[in-house]
Amino acid sequence: MSRSLPAAAAALLMRDHGILADGGTPSRPSSPPPSTAAFTQGRRPRVETLQAIDSLPAGIVARLREPLACARTAHGPYYLFDRRGHAVHTFDPTDRTFRTLVDIGGEEGRLLEPSGFSLAPDGSFAVSDAPGGRARVQIFGPAGLRRHTFARPRQARMRLRIGPLALGGAGSLHYTGQRVIVCEPESGWLITELDLDGTPLRTVGRLRATGQEDDPELHLALNTGLACPDGSGGWWFVFLAGTPALRRYDADGRLLFERLLQGPELDAVVAMQPQRWPRRTIEGREVPLVVPIVRAAATSSDGTLWVAFVVPFTQVIATDGEKLCTVQFEAAGQVAPTSLSFPSSETVMVTPACAAFHIPSCARSA
Repeated sequence: MSRSLPAAAAALLMRDHGILADGGTPSRPSSPPPSTAAFTQGRRPRVETLQAIDSLPAGIVARLREPLACARTAHGPYYLFDRRGHAVHTFDPTDRTFRTLVDIGGEEGRLLEPSGFSLAPDGSFAVSDAPGGRARVQIFGPAGLRRHTFARPRQARMRLRIGPLALGGAGSLHYTGQRVIVCEPESGWLITELDLDGTPLRTVGRLRATGQEDDPELHLALNTGLACPDGSGGWWFVFLAGTPALRRYDADGRLLFERLLQGPELDAVVAMQPQRWPRRTIEGREVPLVVPIVRAAATSSDGTLWVAFVVPFTQVIATDGEKLCTVQFEAAGQVAPTSLSFPSSETVMVTPACAAFHIPSCARSA
């Protein structure tokens, strides 16, 4: 049976991030345009609890200050992105070797204030960081040797916040091995594809209407999201904040559909979205502090989309946009994923537990 987050728990979640609804009255998201479909096809959502089948040794996880991503190629080592440690490590389970590939530092080949990590199928990886507040993307080979470095032309914009973790700009990158995909809504587009030297190749997806167009920073924050490959050359795009929604684009960049993300597990969190976001001054610039509803998203080998929320639920979306089921992860306690990856067609791996789970039958596209 589906379980929803109690309203009191949702209120505490918003309060812990300094968010209060205007006048004490929760606001509801604006109605979607007529072409936007919700998940109301009559299939009753399922919540399935997944138990960990494997995980990194506790001693290895304890060496990481804040494991924000844990990924693995089909038969290779684990790649461990430690955001607070400003480092990337590997762990080889065959000989139990732990190695630091990239360490802290502002110079090229090192990391300072990192925010995003993405592993390609060949074991190369990309990391975004921001030395001196300037957004930078670096690409490394499987052994940690730097291959490419490029800066983004805009100052790093971290528009969304989950506790101490700020998200946005190049931090929302996806690396395919040949391209780097980022979300930079200030360009006027949701998805920007870059070559390995940082040259823009194309843009995809117009910004959505938010009702906050008179507040440019808030409007852009509500258009920040994650791009995930759909397995056929196109892209999923998941909005991180505001009305929970996703889009799917084909290989030519055409919008196939837009869907709302809904379910009893999200009702209280959505209801607690404020009418007026608090603002703070950061580096002399007043910005709204926007708390995401989505924490992570990734696609499995069959193009199925997994979306993890700030509450400990993850929805699994079929390639036609229909919700297949909702899952929760258990690994020595309940896990709210900060990242998801798929080392094989049978398993999904999540952080911060760095644990692997069998993909259930309900989460497979027909």
